[in-house]
Amino acid sequence: RDTILRLLVEVGDRCQAILDERMQGFHCRLIQADEIWTFCRKKEQRLEEHEENDPELGDQYVFVALDPETKLIPTFLVGKRDTATAHRFTHALRACLNGNGRIQLTTDGLRAYLTAVEEAFGADVDYAQLVKMYGSEPAGDGRYAPPRVTETVSTPITGNPDPARICTSHVERQNLTIRMMCRRFTRLTNAFSKKLANLKAALALHFAYYNFCRIHQTLRVTPAMAAGVSDRVWRIEELL
Repeated sequence: RDTILRLLVEVGDRCQAILDERMQGFHCRLIQADEIWTFCRKKEQRLEEHEENDPELGDQYVFVALDPETKLIPTFLVGKRDTATAHRFTHALRACLNGNGRIQLTTDGLRAYLTAVEEAFGADVDYAQLVKMYGSEPAGDGRYAPPRVTETVSTPITGNPDPARICTSHVERQNLTIRMMCRRFTRLTNAFSKKLANLKAALALHFAYYNFCRIHQTLRVTPAMAAGVSDRVWRIEELL
């Protein structure tokens, strides 16, 4: 087990290097961003007092950016759902889009995005937030289900975003892809990550495979090919 996990970290680091190298100067018109929850070793409410200040334990969020037209993931970041992580994420996204021109960006209602997007993009972005309102729906014993969405509120923040394109549905669908392909995100099991480094490595491997090796069912090519980042389907041997 330990040998395989060490190999995972090595492969994950190399996949992250590939993503960092290939995603520079990526061109698009739209970006959707969202966060998906997981945890390392323990859930946040289970942390003991001496563990509460350790950023590598407890709840972790994967910040994901998605181009809804090509389905490419130009960048992602693992961290706490706070201002510091949001700023690092938006700056990484800005670096990927260097020279791209103006884009329309849609996020959820996380308040940290307000200052993070302004600091990273300034006025050179059409930015809106899409906030979902959830209704209370009591669950019975042993029942697990997400709350029901009762309303969505779109709020333009910066620039002049197209109301018809204020959407986070595609990146939220990507959350399902992550949970289906990454065993560590399976709910109500003991498959969760015990170390943050292992979680980051597994995600780097997943997103590199998703971008370069996996043919999208709708596009019939890989997201990297649809975005012009690659001219062929990569074999897993090439990726590794």
